[in-house]
Amino acid sequence: MRLETLALAFLAATAIGGVAWVFIYPLLSGERQAEKRRAALTRPEPIRPGANLDRSQRSRRQQVESSLKELEHRNKKEKKIPLDSRIARAGLSLSKEKFLALSIAFGVIVVALTFMSGGGWMAAAGLGFAAGFGAPRWLLGFLRKRREKKFLAALPDAVDVIVRGIKAGLPLFESIKVVAADAPQPLRGEFLAIIETQAVGMPLGEACSRLYERMPLPEANFFGIVVAIQQKSGGNLSEALGNLSKVLRDRKKMNEKIQAMSMEAKASAAIIGALPPAVMLLVYITTPQYIALLWSEPVGRIMLAGSALWMATGVMVMKKMINFDF
Repeated sequence: MRLETLALAFLAATAIGGVAWVFIYPLLSGERQAEKRRAALTRPEPIRPGANLDRSQRSRRQQVESSLKELEHRNKKEKKIPLDSRIARAGLSLSKEKFLALSIAFGVIVVALTFMSGGGWMAAAGLGFAAGFGAPRWLLGFLRKRREKKFLAALPDAVDVIVRGIKAGLPLFESIKVVAADAPQPLRGEFLAIIETQAVGMPLGEACSRLYERMPLPEANFFGIVVAIQQKSGGNLSEALGNLSKVLRDRKKMNEKIQAMSMEAKASAAIIGALPPAVMLLVYITTPQYIALLWSEPVGRIMLAGSALWMATGVMVMKKMINFDF
């Protein structure tokens, strides 16, 4: 009994250390201070009184700065994403109540199946919690990422269509209507939402800037910022959107380049993560009585749980190391 107590204490300490390494270490390693220093370096210099800028240029810069500050403040104000927003971002038409009801029903079904198959109450509770709480939210995240990927693939072409429409003499609103009529989903639905929002009286710049709330991507934020600034301060919109299209395509190329450069690390991580289960399966096939001690003896079960904990910690650390954000 004392050995089991020591083993449980060791596993608890290991779990706390793993969680601290994954979530607390980035805060203590200076990453946040580095971000503040980068933001301070990239901050524009204040306009000196003796600078050779006329009044119109100063007014335009002030309008641009105020627009960026308003958009940044509004985007950072939302800390916790509501469930109904997460459902909408995943592209589902379910209400919040229906989604919760389906999640609870799925969890209850898994608990009942676990009891019917002879599992204990702890296993039933764990599987029911994973099925009712974890699996639906994982599905929302998977659908959201797939939807965002399709949106990013179609956005540069849509911006090019808007640029060509503006150069041909069409207003911005009519060019957005052309995109909403011909673009694939989910881009069509998002631009239709912009048209509907503007039709009820909201300014077009604010309607475009709200695209980031439904599609939280930097590219969508760029589009909203460009249109909002142009609506407030004027300027050559076709040139600004043309530059935006170039930026979007360059970001797509950079993302693909990062994926190609990190593919070796991802393959290595997949091989390292798959080795222990593969070796365990081969040993079970060749000598099942040798490895059966892991789930037939109390110490073996503790070792198996510890191995699973270490593997999960290693996978999270490797995922954090090979995922790049830009």
